[in-house]
Amino acid sequence: MDFLYSFIAAKILLFYIIFYAALTGFFAAVFAVFYQTLEADKPKWMLDNGLIGSNPGLGFRPMPPEANVESTLVWYESSKKDNYMYWVEETERFLRSYDDLPKKNQVNCSFEHPPPEGKVCGVEVSSFAPCTLENNFGYHVARPCIFLKLNKIYNWEPQIYDLTNLPKDMPEGLKHHIKEKQSLRPNETAVVWVSCEGENPADVENIKSRDYYPRMGFPSFYFPFKNIEGYIPPIVAVQFTVETGVLINIECKAWARNIKHDRSDRRGSVHFELMVD
Repeated sequence: MDFLYSFIAAKILLFYIIFYAALTGFFAAVFAVFYQTLEADKPKWMLDNGLIGSNPGLGFRPMPPEANVESTLVWYESSKKDNYMYWVEETERFLRSYDDLPKKNQVNCSFEHPPPEGKVCGVEVSSFAPCTLENNFGYHVARPCIFLKLNKIYNWEPQIYDLTNLPKDMPEGLKHHIKEKQSLRPNETAVVWVSCEGENPADVENIKSRDYYPRMGFPSFYFPFKNIEGYIPPIVAVQFTVETGVLINIECKAWARNIKHDRSDRRGSVHFELMVD
């Protein structure tokens, strides 16, 4: 009886060994076939067919300390060096990452000279003056610089606005800037424009000025992102002069015909608060 029981148990064990071995082999074969359909340098599903979608968002730097990971508040006292230096050092660390990246395939670009096939445009950190480390990025004089960048989406290309199709909700100041550019330098208007505004009437009133460096947006020659080695996303520095001692809600938006704005999920825009004591 014990012999019969052991024989049956052995057959059952052998069955499961063969079954799971076959199952493992099947999944390995399926995975191998699937892996062959993937390309190492680009996603299989892109733009509207991918998880990221085709509507880029904006990011800002410097960010609050990791201990306040949910916070978007930039708050400091301009008269206390040990207070504002956190923001200076975080900004310097962010820009250093641009300098530390491999320069392979990078070329100097302009509107007249976009990158050739297989090359990418470099970003000159010195072009953000006066938003520089030497100037403490303006934090010590209560004129902080906030850096904006557009999130990377593989193969996304901006559809640029021209004077005939500027949206009604675009800030008047930006419209005026585009018209002025079109009049003086029409070849430099192929830009994903950027605007930063107070979210509420009180916020608008408490922003005295903001200046954009090196320009008021991201040049189109940085797009599309093709995952070429050496690529770095363009950035814009916005230097704010604000009413001190007041919390100000700010929303920055990127403007192109194929960028939609949705405040609830921050599509095409970014929100942060700024308070300078």
